[in-house]
Amino acid sequence: MRVVIASCSVDYSGRLDAHLPLATRLLMIKADGSVLVHSDGGSYKPLNWMSPPCRLTVGEPDDGDAEQGVREVWTVQNAKSDDRLVVRVHEVVADHTVELGIDPGLVKDGVEAHLQKLLAEQIELLGPGHQLVRREYPTAIGPVDIMAKDPAGASVAVEIKRRGDIDGVEQLTRYLELLNRDPLLAPVQGVFAAQEIKPQARVLATDRGIRCLVLDYDAMRGIDDVESRLF
Repeated sequence: MRVVIASCSVDYSGRLDAHLPLATRLLMIKADGSVLVHSDGGSYKPLNWMSPPCRLTVGEPDDGDAEQGVREVWTVQNAKSDDRLVVRVHEVVADHTVELGIDPGLVKDGVEAHLQKLLAEQIELLGPGHQLVRREYPTAIGPVDIMAKDPAGASVAVEIKRRGDIDGVEQLTRYLELLNRDPLLAPVQGVFAAQEIKPQARVLATDRGIRCLVLDYDAMRGIDDVESRLF
């Protein structure tokens, strides 16, 4: 990544025209070819940018730009359209290039995989006497998050979401329809488990005989501070 702090003006032409007057800004040129123009405000969003694929060329200013104090003209041309970003650099304050390498990506806390692992370890949250059969129980249309047995030995299929909506209920319904065709498993009960279940999803689940279970992620991790609660 190349990071340049420079006094510059910026002109964008394409689907619309936009102009940024002369000011000191942060210019980012990423390895994927994207170019972003940032100010010292506006949070994470750039003032203007060009997404890849695009090509950056650096040229000398013409006589008119030179008279205005322009030292370099950056032209960023989009490879798939006529969109163009022109940066007129007056003064460079800092210019650094750093090889960042391959980024492993964002690892989110509290995603469905974490909830699945914790619920498998605390299967009693489904109710006393429940036993884990396995995680990622395979079916012809995809794996069921958790398969368990209730105290009477009946099969229980659990679908886990961070936020439970109607789509999640529909997904569990399809699993249940398929699982209940297997005489070794039927009848299979359904449990829709999530940190938050939307009212419409709860109504649909109840109508289809699916039990809803709200998961307290902090409590499951053992970091819930009961003394700090108001209720």
